[in-house]
Amino acid sequence: MLWATVATIWISAAAVLIGFVIGVPLAVACDGGRGWALVYVSFFRGVPLLIQLLLAYYALPFIGIDLPPLVAAIGTLGLCCAAYMAEIIRGGFALVPKGGLEAARLLGLTPLQTLLRIRLPISAQAMRPALISEAILIVKASSLISVVGILELTRSAQALASSTFEPLPAYALCGAIYLLINLALMLVARGRDPGRAA
Repeated sequence: MLWATVATIWISAAAVLIGFVIGVPLAVACDGGRGWALVYVSFFRGVPLLIQLLLAYYALPFIGIDLPPLVAAIGTLGLCCAAYMAEIIRGGFALVPKGGLEAARLLGLTPLQTLLRIRLPISAQAMRPALISEAILIVKASSLISVVGILELTRSAQALASSTFEPLPAYALCGAIYLLINLALMLVARGRDPGRAA
């Protein structure tokens, strides 16, 4: 269970990182009305994650793309996370004063410089709680990757329950570990909230 806990944490962290890295340009593309970006977001938010995992692992080999289980799991989690991250980041961008964007244009900043120096820094504080909430959802959603054979917390609990014939302790321990991970993330979110400084 300890090894499975470590696996769950790093797989979830990798998925969140991939989601953010893809989510930023995706949010910019959605803001610009790019059709492919809107389709991407609609697909990954509209199709259940379990179906996405099954498609990545079992359907892609039919078109010649045979992914290892770990790659399929992290990739699918990351791509799905990116769709939600994009919407969170778009919401953060809406808080950036138009005057700041106009000043950036007058200073001759490129769109990339404007994104990195103005849009992301200004919106970062407002986006933090929503980004951490998405990270919590990804940690919980990682329980689904057991369907492609990854030994994470849920699959480890299933194996423990099968070997000991005592499912209650195995699943109770599994649930407690998920709770501790997500409580830690919630504490990070609250600790960084300036409204709680008092």
